Amino acid sequence: MRLIGTTRTAVAVLLLVLASLAPSWTGETPVTADAVAAAAPKRAPKPVSIAWGGDVTLGSSYGNPPDAGRPLLTAGTEVLKAANLAAVNYEGTFGPGGASKCAGGAKDCFAFQAPPGNAKTLRRAGVDIVNHANNHAFDYGALGWRSTRDALSKAKVEATGAPGELKILSRNGTRVAFLGFSTYAWTNAMGDDAAVAARVKSAAEQADIVVAFLHAGAEGADKQHVPRGPERAFGEFRGDSRHFAHTAIDAGADLVLGSGPHVLRGLELYKNRLVAYSLGNLAGWHNFGTGGRSSLSAIITVALGPAGRFYAARIASFKLDGAGVPHADRGRGAVKLIKSLSRGDFPRSDLKIDRSGLVTATER
Repeated sequence: MRLIGTTRTAVAVLLLVLASLAPSWTGETPVTADAVAAAAPKRAPKPVSIAWGGDVTLGSSYGNPPDAGRPLLTAGTEVLKAANLAAVNYEGTFGPGGASKCAGGAKDCFAFQAPPGNAKTLRRAGVDIVNHANNHAFDYGALGWRSTRDALSKAKVEATGAPGELKILSRNGTRVAFLGFSTYAWTNAMGDDAAVAARVKSAAEQADIVVAFLHAGAEGADKQHVPRGPERAFGEFRGDSRHFAHTAIDAGADLVLGSGPHVLRGLELYKNRLVAYSLGNLAGWHNFGTGGRSSLSAIITVALGPAGRFYAARIASFKLDGAGVPHADRGRGAVKLIKSLSRGDFPRSDLKIDRSGLVTATER
């Protein structure tokens, strides 16, 4: 195996360095500036970096964290803010609003709702958009879903994942489209190939880069491998992650970012597009299981060309304490585990992960 051109690798590394210096987006430009821009020659789209963390919950009936949850994302803030765009899967709701799905005392039922003001912690940490296509988005029914969207909107954090929903954010003159998919009625259906392809193709017509969020898979410390075929958990169908990722990329998706298993899973390069099947849990407050491999967490920052081609990525390793708060892991446990899982589950995937967490493409 050898690297695809030293020039490409050098450019990729440089891109990640430059991304760390990129200023955070400050909102819409003034009308006068828009008028000037409209009269100027059109610029070609530029490369962008996108950071993706795992599942985040900022409070629930198991306890609300101090200071609106700020300590939960302190360790990851530098990495999230360094990227042009940063995203996480928000695993829960912001309330008050709606009746809990666990009101009947169902077995293995977990419902998460945090104070609406805690949503601001996401923005302060550099999160631009959350995936809202997951099983916990409707923990408190339609009212809880609505109150969550209201809290996120007030905090100036975008969300995507409802049926037919598409969000487009612009950075560096590049339009990036975000879609969320899962197996629930309140999300885009990941199991409907025709619908997946149609939505991705529509997004590709409106943006330079298409990112598909995926929330799927069985849960638990022993579920770190991505199986071939569908998965189930707690009596539910949890989708076929491999099939969905390939279907989305075949239709025009440039990056697939997964969550759901609550543990790390491997990376795959498919048709020069990256799939990150799960980054585990990024942050919670006494609501996630921790210990052993379940404590390993990560944020991956992916550098993409203006046409969506994968350049390189960087994995930042964290470890959750007993409460579910992440801390930087100098031992790089997440890097080591993701490297091992990627080799085992995707032996034909042309990726190289070095000791520092740098991910590059290789050719045979």
